[in-house]
Amino acid sequence: MENLSQSASSAWAPFRIEPRFDERVWGSRDLRPWYNVTAGSGEPIGETWLTGDACVAATGPHAGQTLGELFAEAPESLLGSSAPHNSQAPASSPSPLLIKVIFAREKLSVQVHPDDAMAQKYGDPRGKTECWYALEAEPGAQVACGLKPGVTLDDIRKGIETGTLEASLNLLDVTKGDVIFVDAGTVHAIWPGSILLETQQNCDLTYRMYDYGRGRELHIEKSLEATRLATRAGKVRPKSLSGRTILIDGDYFRVERIPVAGGRASASLSGEDEPVPGLQYLFAAAGAARIAGLGFEPVELPKGGIAAVPAASPGFAVEDSSDLDLIRITPRWPGAKR
Repeated sequence: MENLSQSASSAWAPFRIEPRFDERVWGSRDLRPWYNVTAGSGEPIGETWLTGDACVAATGPHAGQTLGELFAEAPESLLGSSAPHNSQAPASSPSPLLIKVIFAREKLSVQVHPDDAMAQKYGDPRGKTECWYALEAEPGAQVACGLKPGVTLDDIRKGIETGTLEASLNLLDVTKGDVIFVDAGTVHAIWPGSILLETQQNCDLTYRMYDYGRGRELHIEKSLEATRLATRAGKVRPKSLSGRTILIDGDYFRVERIPVAGGRASASLSGEDEPVPGLQYLFAAAGAARIAGLGFEPVELPKGGIAAVPAASPGFAVEDSSDLDLIRITPRWPGAKR
């Protein structure tokens, strides 16, 4: 039984989410023009959390409530009846995805994330598989993604001890629009030069292998346990379909680019042969949008803004307010029927 009233469909109309800004030693002091936020005299800001459990609904009937509260109280209204709420979306955090924008001005730590089995071994509900979509990239921008062929766990340990771990990493050049898949167990690092939209399982477990002498905690033994010497990580070729481009379609998430060209009704966002997804997140990678429909106040979506579209949402239209580049992100569950 859900605790929130759902007597009117407008109660679960699309709503904008207020971003949260997370300080990181490797971050930026000025997030403009993406967000009108500067670090001032404080620590640099490295991540903008768009859908974390502590993020707050900014519009609609549930304005002021956190996503964690909403997902706990009304998972079916948000995710849909077909979502496996009791297994892949544990009660501790039914929200399946964490979406961020990463602003790196220095190298992040060399790190690895656990898979579901390892996370659950140590008492966490899920591991962390993720992907990156390059919103911007300077000439020469790179990320480290996976290990070079032939690298062993002993090589990794020695590289950590001697400060030469980078020599074992596989480097990828990054250009605007690239999509990079990083499955759990992949040794990786984000380097300066790009702004990345990161979509991941709703988990913030990170095992640091090497941190360039910053003095933060390392997790060497767990990182070695989590490491897979060969993974599926790397650049993903987008798939162009009628009316949309699938940037990546994985076990945990699908990320699509949706052309709007003036306006599009919600029913047209998916292909004719596909059901309308449950929960959808709509992100303005450029320009601005307006989401409007009967029975609810329009939602204005600025550049860098994100809106949640619950499974129980009434019909709506997305309007291009100004050179909109719309990204849609939807959760997936391993083993679910496609």
